[in-house]
Amino acid sequence: MAVAELPTTGMSLTLSPEHEMIRKAAREFAEKEIAPIAAEFDESGEFPLETIRKMGALGFMGLEVPEEYGGAGMDTLAYALALEEICKVDASHGTVMSVNNSLFCHGLYKFGTEEQKQNYLVPVASGEKIGAYSLTEPMSGSDAGTMKSRAVREGDQYIINGRKSWVTSGPVADLIVLFTMTAPEKKHKGITAFIIETNQPGFVRGKKEPKLGIRASATSEIVFENYRCPVANRLGEEGEGFKIAMTVLDAGRIGIAAQALGIAEAAYEASVKYMREREAFGQKIGEFQGMQFKIADMKTRIEASRLLIYSAALAKMRSKITGERYTLEASMAKLFASETAMFCAHQAVQIHGGMGYSKELAVERLFRDAKITEIYEGTSEIQRMVIARQELGLR
Repeated sequence: MAVAELPTTGMSLTLSPEHEMIRKAAREFAEKEIAPIAAEFDESGEFPLETIRKMGALGFMGLEVPEEYGGAGMDTLAYALALEEICKVDASHGTVMSVNNSLFCHGLYKFGTEEQKQNYLVPVASGEKIGAYSLTEPMSGSDAGTMKSRAVREGDQYIINGRKSWVTSGPVADLIVLFTMTAPEKKHKGITAFIIETNQPGFVRGKKEPKLGIRASATSEIVFENYRCPVANRLGEEGEGFKIAMTVLDAGRIGIAAQALGIAEAAYEASVKYMREREAFGQKIGEFQGMQFKIADMKTRIEASRLLIYSAALAKMRSKITGERYTLEASMAKLFASETAMFCAHQAVQIHGGMGYSKELAVERLFRDAKITEIYEGTSEIQRMVIARQELGLR
């Protein structure tokens, strides 16, 4: 179902009925299907395949992809609203949803050929298969030009070798957008993107990461041992990989900002509830001015984050018409929302005292889950560099 178009200039704070509908649907699904199992899967670290499949059936795994390619045909704001609601209940489910939508589907829809879209976008957007994105290596993170993996062309195939790390959904992904070197002497201008089928010889799933947070979101290394990738599975031209990766990360950062907002809201709502119930020194702890200041700061940062996310979502929607980049808006939203998530989760643990440190309550999980939003898809330090360089006119 298509969402009604929002203004392409300015900013509207009024959500359409369709936006309200998708937000309500995501909230109800999260509360009914995810909330009862979130703590269990966080503890075990197992991948929640059953609920992820259900999310796919509801259209949550390809929200912005047109219906003709297996998606829900909605817009970026609808995606951000749905992701926020999922992450309020469990950031692990939200991480899988974000990678599938932003890092896999967006890149394939924007840069893929018609054949690639039919073969690979349709099953991932519909939730039939799970997609992933692989840029980072053990010794190559933000500095992508130093990656060691290689793809060497031999006729109508590329032979790929190397090790990639921190691949979200790596242990379960059916398809992966891979970035590797085809011309290492050119550094970041020598990176090329490929669509990898994980059921082919030469693809090996490596060590699963024992993470601090988002533990039910499976993350691992992947290894290529003379993996043969058809030229038809190259995404874009040789040397365009870095441009594709950065374009895709612009979209991904809006998703991480929405995830961070969901975590922050969950921490805030738990804190308000606890402060209304908990008594100390003969009164509710919410009556103490020092505690009230915490709530005021949390609420203000949450609402500022929401506006930055809406602004970034609308900028991405405008870009479909104007072709403009939305790098600045996406980086600002990701930076502020992720630091808000960490701030609110930290305050929530403090407000709950000893109980906040206990696994009996969800706030300690929120605290652990919040931290990654300041790190993946560009650390806070990288976001500040991006923002400053945009404003200074540096490229």
